[in-house]
Amino acid sequence: MTAHRRVVRRDRQKPPMIKYIGSKRRLVPVLSRICQASGARTALDLFTGTTRVAQAFKAQGVHVTAVDSARYAHTFARTYIEADAAATDTAALRTAVAHLNAVPGKPGYVTETFSHQARYFQPHNAARIDAVRDAIDSEYAGSPLFPLLLTSLIEAADRVDSTTGVQMAYVKQWAPRSAKPLELRVPELLPGSGRAIQGDAVALTAPAGSSSASGLGHFDLAYLDPPYNQHRYFTNYHVWETLVAWDAPEAYGVARKRLDARDPSTRSAFNSKRTMPAALASVVQSVDCDLLVLSYNNESWLGLEELEAICAARTGRTGRTGRSGAGRSGRTANGVATLAFDSARYVGARIGIFDPSGRKVGRVGHLSNQELLVIAGEPTLVRRVVEAAEAGATSAKGAASTAAPFAAPVAPSEAVAAGLVDRLQQAT
Repeated sequence: MTAHRRVVRRDRQKPPMIKYIGSKRRLVPVLSRICQASGARTALDLFTGTTRVAQAFKAQGVHVTAVDSARYAHTFARTYIEADAAATDTAALRTAVAHLNAVPGKPGYVTETFSHQARYFQPHNAARIDAVRDAIDSEYAGSPLFPLLLTSLIEAADRVDSTTGVQMAYVKQWAPRSAKPLELRVPELLPGSGRAIQGDAVALTAPAGSSSASGLGHFDLAYLDPPYNQHRYFTNYHVWETLVAWDAPEAYGVARKRLDARDPSTRSAFNSKRTMPAALASVVQSVDCDLLVLSYNNESWLGLEELEAICAARTGRTGRTGRSGAGRSGRTANGVATLAFDSARYVGARIGIFDPSGRKVGRVGHLSNQELLVIAGEPTLVRRVVEAAEAGATSAKGAASTAAPFAAPVAPSEAVAAGLVDRLQQAT
């Protein structure tokens, strides 16, 4: 791993991002404070998605390893985490983006599948997506610019789509933004190197000596944001999967999902209520790090007590009694603390439930939930990062903390900051 670099101070509070269910946009400020307070020089983002959190860590000069099983997420990680702004030919990148913006539309797979058979993109933009994607393959395959240009195309397509943020459906009437012309932009890269790895989290963190062990290495900080339920990101964002694979797959259903979405190999252990607890426990136990931050949700299959127990088992503590034991590799016993933040549910929940004819057929039960951060590590370190998170939330616009003070050593649930109301959206 590289040495810790100077913190990069840039006005980059709103990096370009696709619409993404489960995005941690509101939690990025508190996660950034946790990272900074931990003094981490290396970090792992094991379910990186859009790389929003990984980018926040990298912006602090941390060497980040970004992992995801999705093709599109791996492309984002190659762009925003692996690519070094200082080593990128920015003039060539700008020239390439300008060139692709001048490519005329030519109807192809995207036009037929996602415009004629479905309504994700208006025909003029779908034809442009087809032509630009072909040009990226024919002119930039094998080039360092390839993932950057592919990222630029996905982000451009996201800006003119007609969905609520997931690709399991599209809106009945064209979204106003869908009429705008497709326009690629130069990705805003960060200086410094990092790693982008595509793979399964359970396999990649398997204990040394097991047949699936890959040896990710040791990290000062590991951030885990696993799927919460049966809804798969492979199908939630199947259009982006196809744009990256560019394999013209057979499609099915109203949403025109990839046929391989029916293949069991595209399913994750985290999307099954039966297999998810063991998969999460395996990852939490096996990831090699000093400080672990697990992001979860109170609408999910596991409750807070179960999450804390999984993290407590990793640290060598025994349940909620506060008793300590030997830590991993003979280190001292660690602590577990939880922060909770109120959060609005995604826009689809606010719109409501409709049948294919557009008739409203159901009522959404609730419009908000709680985002949880379960933090595990050496007690002094846990105490330090939680105090930093609380201090930052208190100073954010109107945010208030009612968290109980830490006891020493930190026991599970003794530091549940349920009163940390998430007003961080105003600060992002």
